[in-house]
Amino acid sequence: MGILMQMTGNQYLSNKDKYDKVIISVGACEDHGYHLPYGNDTLVSSILAEKVAEQVEGMLVLPPINIGMSEHYAHFPFTLTLQPETLIAVLKDVLESVVKNGIKKIFIMNGHDGNIAPIEIATRSIKVKYPEVKIASLDAWWVTAGKLLPPDTFEVWNGLGHAGEGETSIALALFPELVEMEHARGVVPDLPENVEIKWNFAELTNTGATGDPSKATVEKGQKMVDVLLKAVVDFIKEMDAKDWNYSSKESDM
Repeated sequence: MGILMQMTGNQYLSNKDKYDKVIISVGACEDHGYHLPYGNDTLVSSILAEKVAEQVEGMLVLPPINIGMSEHYAHFPFTLTLQPETLIAVLKDVLESVVKNGIKKIFIMNGHDGNIAPIEIATRSIKVKYPEVKIASLDAWWVTAGKLLPPDTFEVWNGLGHAGEGETSIALALFPELVEMEHARGVVPDLPENVEIKWNFAELTNTGATGDPSKATVEKGQKMVDVLLKAVVDFIKEMDAKDWNYSSKESDM
C-alpha cells in the first residue's frame, strides 16, 4: 500500500512501478446529528479505503475528496457543499489526472448519498473518453453492509439512517474518540418502501439524524467493517486475477 499524500517524490518514483491501480474516497462535511463528527462520511470512506489497500497489492491511496454535494442537508448548521456540477468537474479532473499518470484501474469508495449521482456522471464521462480505463465504485456502503449482514444484526430500520444505528456503529468501530454517544438521538421517517422521495433532510428530522443511533455498538460496527472489506478486497483480487476483463462477448469465429 502507498498513501500518496504521505509520499515524497523520491518514494513515489522509487515505487511507481508497483502501483497499477488507485483507490479514492469521496466524503462530505455536514451535520451528523448531535453525536457524530461533521467529517463522518470522509472519515469512514477514507479509513475503509486505506484498509482495503492494506490487503491489495499495487493499490495507491489518493487523497480523499473532503466536501461533497450536500445541498439537501443545508438546513442544518455549517453544511459545506459543492454544487453537483462542481463535484462532477472535480471528480473528472482527479480521475483524468490518474489516467494521465498511466494508471487505468480505479476504485471509488463513496461515503455520502449526495455524491452518488455526480460520481455516476463523472465516471461515465471518463469511461467514454478513455474506454480502456476500468472504474468500479462502492456507491453506498451503508446499503451494502445491510445486505451482507444477517437480518437480525440491527434493531431499528435495518440499521439505516443518516447518523443512524449503522453509521454510528461503524464510527464507533473506526474512530470512537470522535463520537459522543450521550447525545445520540434520531427519528425514523415515514418513507415509502418502493418509491424514492426527493427530500430535504429537515423534512425528515429535527435532530440531524435519522434512524436510531442509540442502538449503535462497536460490535455491530466491526461486523460492518469486516463484511465491507471482504466484499471489496475479494472483488479487486478477482478482477486482478483476470486483468479486469469483465467482457462476456462471444469470440470471433
